[in-house]
Amino acid sequence: MRAIWQDTVLAESDDTIVVEGNHYFPATALRREYFRDSDRHSVCPWKGTASYYDVAVGDRLNPAAAWYYPDPKDAARAIAGRVAFWKGVQVVD
Repeated sequence: MRAIWQDTVLAESDDTIVVEGNHYFPATALRREYFRDSDRHSVCPWKGTASYYDVAVGDRLNPAAAWYYPDPKDAARAIAGRVAFWKGVQVVD
């Protein structure tokens, strides 16, 4: 699987986990030069508190386009250390 935005591969892995229709990539699959920490957080009742990354490619910024659960609840332990995408980031096989 590949996560692509602005014709740029942000992450690539054969080891994704699908939860609620979202592919969670191992954090090690990210091309870190395109990611910046974000101040954004949200809460899921069964997964816990999500943190976000802004995605930057060239002079284009996609705020909070990737998220992860730094300390997921027990029901979501499978996605610990993994990152998912939205906001126009395409995930393709």
